[in-house]
Amino acid sequence: MIFGWIALGVVVVLVLFVWVTYNGLVTLKVRVEEAWSDITVQLKRRADLIPNLVEAVKGYASHEKKVFQDVTEARANVLSATKEGPAATAKAENQFESALKSLFAVSEAYPELRASENFQKLQDELVDTEDKIQASRRFYNAGVRDLNTKIQQFPANLVASIFSFKSKEFFEVEDLASIEKPVDVKF
Repeated sequence: MIFGWIALGVVVVLVLFVWVTYNGLVTLKVRVEEAWSDITVQLKRRADLIPNLVEAVKGYASHEKKVFQDVTEARANVLSATKEGPAATAKAENQFESALKSLFAVSEAYPELRASENFQKLQDELVDTEDKIQASRRFYNAGVRDLNTKIQQFPANLVASIFSFKSKEFFEVEDLASIEKPVDVKF
């Protein structure tokens, strides 16, 4: 009789452990997916600002066609890369950052452009969006860290493997210096 109660107690504890661990893994996975969604929203917001910025610069520097083409192409690459995951997005981000630096380098040669209220407003919005992208990236990477740690820890790794939970990729951009601080345009 007592042996039956012990066996029942062990089964109940085991079921509770699997239940709590599974729900914890699901919660972490959903947080990571939500954080990635936040990143894509901010990248889209920034991408929506770029055509206005390009048009503002075009008005002053219409002969810089290659710069405008590079920025437009890099913008499209970032938007399509978000569907492919963090690694592809990071690669596209590096290309985009380089193109954006070229655009701002062109704008430096035109003092009347830098003095334009419209250009100033667009630049301020871009800096704000860059800050939001950085914050979203940190939140996403923290979620990925928590999920990956939970998936690898014993005994949660047993539950994770039974229910096919997979580790997620960090969103790491190669040129961290250009991402960590806002775009610097001298006036």
